[in-house]
Amino acid sequence: MARRRRRKSPKLTAKKRRRLPKKSFGLPGKRKYPMDTRGRAANAKARATQQYKKGKISKATRDRIHAKANRKLGKTKRKKKR
Repeated sequence: MARRRRRKSPKLTAKKRRRLPKKSFGLPGKRKYPMDTRGRAANAKARATQQYKKGKISKATRDRIHAKANRKLGKTKRKKKR
C-alpha cells in the first residue's frame, strides 16, 4: 500500500501574514487563525477546538471558525431536497 505524501504549507512569516487580507482569517478582527491554505484551515479548526475546551473562546466563535474552515476545505453541509 503506497503512502500519500503530505505537502507542507509554505512557512508563514510575519511579513507574509501581514500581507494576507483580513478575510483570510478565522477571526478577522483579531487576525487570528489564518486560513490561506487547506492545511491551515484544518489546523485552525483544531486550534479553535482546543481554545474552546480551555474556555478561551465561546461556542459561537468556535462554530464560526469551523464554518469558515469547512468552506475552505469544501466540506459544506448540503440541504435536504424535499
